[in-house]
Amino acid sequence: MLEVESITLSTALQKFFGFNKFKGDQEQIITSVLEGRDTFVIMPTGGGKSLCYQLPALISEGTAIIVSPLIALMKNQVDAIRNYGSEDGIAHFLNSSLTKAEILKVKGDIASGKTKLLYVAPESLTKEDNVTFLRDIHISFFAIDEAHCISEWGHDFRPEYRRLRAIFEEIGKVPIIALTATATPKVQQDILKNLGMQAADIYKSSFNRPNLYYEVRPKVNVAREIIKYVKKNTGKSGIIYCLSRKKVEELAETLQVNGIKAKPYHAGLDATTRAQTQDQFLMEDIDVIVATIAFGMGIDKPDVRFVIHHDIPKSLEGYYQETGRSGRDGGEGNCLTFYSYDDILKLEKFMKGKPVAEQEIGKQLLLETVAYAETSVCRRKVLLHYFGEGYTESNCNSCDNCLHPKTKFEGKEEIELVLEAIQEMKEKFKAKDIINVLMGTVTATGKAYKHFELETFSKGIDGDKNDKYWNAVVRHAIINGFLLKDIESYGLLKITKEGKDFLKKPYSVLITLDHDYEGADAEEEEGGHGGGQKGSGADAKLFTMLKDLVKKTAKARNLPPYVIFSEVSLEEMAIQYPVNMEELTHITGVGPGKAQKFGKPFVETIAKYVEENEIERPMDMVVKSVVNKSGLKVYIIQSIDRKLSLEDIAGAKGLSMNDLLTELETIVASGTRVNISYYIDQVIDEEKQTEVYDYFRESESDSVAEALKELGENDYTEEEIRLMRIKFLSEFGN
Repeated sequence: MLEVESITLSTALQKFFGFNKFKGDQEQIITSVLEGRDTFVIMPTGGGKSLCYQLPALISEGTAIIVSPLIALMKNQVDAIRNYGSEDGIAHFLNSSLTKAEILKVKGDIASGKTKLLYVAPESLTKEDNVTFLRDIHISFFAIDEAHCISEWGHDFRPEYRRLRAIFEEIGKVPIIALTATATPKVQQDILKNLGMQAADIYKSSFNRPNLYYEVRPKVNVAREIIKYVKKNTGKSGIIYCLSRKKVEELAETLQVNGIKAKPYHAGLDATTRAQTQDQFLMEDIDVIVATIAFGMGIDKPDVRFVIHHDIPKSLEGYYQETGRSGRDGGEGNCLTFYSYDDILKLEKFMKGKPVAEQEIGKQLLLETVAYAETSVCRRKVLLHYFGEGYTESNCNSCDNCLHPKTKFEGKEEIELVLEAIQEMKEKFKAKDIINVLMGTVTATGKAYKHFELETFSKGIDGDKNDKYWNAVVRHAIINGFLLKDIESYGLLKITKEGKDFLKKPYSVLITLDHDYEGADAEEEEGGHGGGQKGSGADAKLFTMLKDLVKKTAKARNLPPYVIFSEVSLEEMAIQYPVNMEELTHITGVGPGKAQKFGKPFVETIAKYVEENEIERPMDMVVKSVVNKSGLKVYIIQSIDRKLSLEDIAGAKGLSMNDLLTELETIVASGTRVNISYYIDQVIDEEKQTEVYDYFRESESDSVAEALKELGENDYTEEEIRLMRIKFLSEFGN
């Protein structure tokens, strides 16, 4: 039993936090801690998890040791706690960011009894001098925040977390409270076992967050879609998650140039910058944080209104925790994810080189993410099922699948066939093996186990039923409780009691086919315009008018039409309707120089067309692209300005001449002028130059292949034609 200052819990709640009543199980959890029992808390983000250890720490004798994984998280929580007490010494953190003088100050406050909460990184706990110091002080209890970091099956595994129990025992026997916002049944067991807390009081809140809306969209023109979405929600706070630091920087910059108050946040930025960005977000000086998963743990901002995933996360635990930062105050919370299977393949590549067991775990977690993204079943139902919780409502009215349901069909016979195949295969195989049997596909595994001799072999071949079809059936069988995926055995499918009952007496089960995102583009073209594909919604009438205007302009200037504006640029104009020169420069392939040179009649034509046809322009779709700041392109342009030979430029960057010319073509196509005459004069004689120049001036096409054919492949090389085309387009088009 902990020594507790004489104060009732409700009075303490009011005194320190200003709340009149506890939320959910908070009071029972705090009582369990105060009575000296080990306590395990599973509570979704926004449920008031931190208060479960903060309040008992504030009213107990001694100092509570809070193990926390992130320095930013510690700072945020220490600042919050200091607001509740009369002096700063009430809460401290101990980690690698402190100077020796600061560490002495922290230890002094603890020794004098001022400090009620000490936040430590697990790495700091392993240091011998810290262990020695903590042995000699009065510790009220240990709290382990983000306890899922203990489990290698968790989405954020930290090996040093697995050493905590041994360290606690070395310091002294005191109660432990472990807390997490996301934990599958498997992870829960792993945490309890590793911490030696099998006898702990367990408090598990529902994972259902009724105020959150879940949606998955195909990953096409992502930057544009995100800008449209954020602009529709102007003034609201949001977080956008990307997998790589590079993408975080690029997207934040794209949002900024499109008038959105956004900042990047990732572990590669220095601590001061990260802290400033975090404070600006909390103070609402900026609306949007573009971040890697390094951002968000413990960020106490209740009114984040949207969380967007530019890239699909590595696991459903990660997804749930990140989306859970939306709508923590119970208000609006929109969770939008962009999905392409290409992203999954990239994540699988990242796993290469890791230990085999870790790769297998990672693949299983990824498969669950794919199942969630592609399913047509209620997303809330799928998420809650993953965390071991049932959801009985037929329509949650708060996810894309429930608001726009796909047609359901009778799946009784299909589920029966899947269960029979699993039974025949002795419950020793994964979903892909079951589907291979049903589709009559003979694999190396199938040969080894003679699957082709099974009764169910090839029984699933029927009309247009394919692997995706049977995948959907398997997922429905899992969600309906007929099958259990044994994660510990890397995804082997087992038939449950409900499944066995179903086989004895089959009944109607309606299922829907999964979404097909295979057409989704994994990435946009470099430059971030994301527009101008054929069939992408261009105004056909305006497009024809603009093509005629290009021909007219080209004729007047005695130039080929492609030099004025490419078809890609014209198509985008017929989507975006730019009506002034500034807007025109945001169209693909139209730099300021080209706009100035050719643009006036085009914007005048578009403005007149818009007015006459009363067109409502999609201004939120005009995505300004960031000037390409790629180090390589800058180096090439600067080197050409210094008149270095192209061979030297290519050699310095380890490029082939072919690669260098491709880079130059990209630079020129984006509207930047480069002067490579000094090099061309050295490698192509004057007569040849004139002949190629005249060809491109008169040709309807800028195709290199056609130019070679026309000018003679024996007389010219492809490299010479490309060099002359770069010079021609740069001089006349830019």
